[in-house]
Amino acid sequence: MANSITKFKAYIDKLDTVYQQASATSILDADADTVRMGAKAGEFLIPKMSMDGLADYSRSSGYVKGDVTITYETKSCNYDRGRKFSVDAMDNEETAGIAFGKLASEFIRTKVVPEMDAFRFAKYASATGVLSAAEATPTAGTAVLTALQTAVNAQDEAEVNVDGKILFITPTLLTLAKNVDTTKSKAILDRFEKIITVPQTRFYTAIDMKDGTSSNETAGGYAGATGGYKINFMIINRDSVIQFGKHTVNKVVAPEENQTDDGYMFFYRAYSIAETYENKVKGIYLNRDTTALT
Repeated sequence: MANSITKFKAYIDKLDTVYQQASATSILDADADTVRMGAKAGEFLIPKMSMDGLADYSRSSGYVKGDVTITYETKSCNYDRGRKFSVDAMDNEETAGIAFGKLASEFIRTKVVPEMDAFRFAKYASATGVLSAAEATPTAGTAVLTALQTAVNAQDEAEVNVDGKILFITPTLLTLAKNVDTTKSKAILDRFEKIITVPQTRFYTAIDMKDGTSSNETAGGYAGATGGYKINFMIINRDSVIQFGKHTVNKVVAPEENQTDDGYMFFYRAYSIAETYENKVKGIYLNRDTTALT
């Protein structure tokens, strides 16, 4: 058993890597140095800066003094999900620790990451004030490029920072865009710092997260919400969102420590925030389909 638990803990150490590689939105995770913990559990203090504009210069008195204000806005965690699994000690023994070791990485890759991505995109898409367009999902590459150019123009006119623009787009639409004349597609696609494909199953303006306990929701997970829409693409500037994981639990209990049965137990919990900065919300552009989900 000791050997099996050691193998499993080796997998645990690699779960952060699994998350980083599988998640479409991990690129938006905030640096821990920019976020302060609040006075209460589950609170963050997010820095916001405001400053005065230019004033007339006087040859007699010189410069007009301006003010720069840095305040900290309190935000609360809005994502708290978890699950526990158990594998009988003999089942794991017979597979040399593979059954339980593989469980953790597969759970992160196929269940945790898709839901986290879907939750974050839905939160950002539904934020008040984002730039947006609703149109039937394009079926031609030229239409995709036109929609992308419209989005870029809208953000440029809103004076959104040209640096840090991440394009999140479905694989189907990106392929259509790239199949257009190379010069035309390159001119538009090169406007983005990075392009990340997002499966349609993670790309909705609203989702329902299953509670895991109701009779029809025991499997947990999520689904696109009735009345929501499929997202075609989103442009998100890094500095427009607040995305930070305050508490993530990956732990294992060995059979000899398990008080209820003879099996390994794996516990996972993610406690985090996904929000937008009110004064930078135009750094988000949403292009969605026009047919509501049913």
